[in-house]
Amino acid sequence: MVWDDERGGSQPHARRRDGQKAAPKRPPVDEFVRIRRETGGRGGKTVTTIFGLDMAPPQIEELARELKKKLGVGGAVDGFTVVIQGDHRDRIEAWLVERGMKVKRAGG
Repeated sequence: MVWDDERGGSQPHARRRDGQKAAPKRPPVDEFVRIRRETGGRGGKTVTTIFGLDMAPPQIEELARELKKKLGVGGAVDGFTVVIQGDHRDRIEAWLVERGMKVKRAGG
């Protein structure tokens, strides 16, 4: 993060000095993958988010691709979080456990 006094104050912005956007930071990871259902900020649409994955970004992309194909739904990768359209917590949890991951449900 860079502090820029030329913009009328000392406000941080997410650009490096060479003009490139800063890479997303990896959130803290423990031994569990967490699954959460969300609706906020999505126009009332429900999504299932998977986070806490201890993988490199290309592996997360591959995991998301396989999961979307298995469930027959859309989704995306947002930084280190996989976002799957719809409420598929049960099926995702079973699939991740099959692959040897420890899973916890986050939120309600």
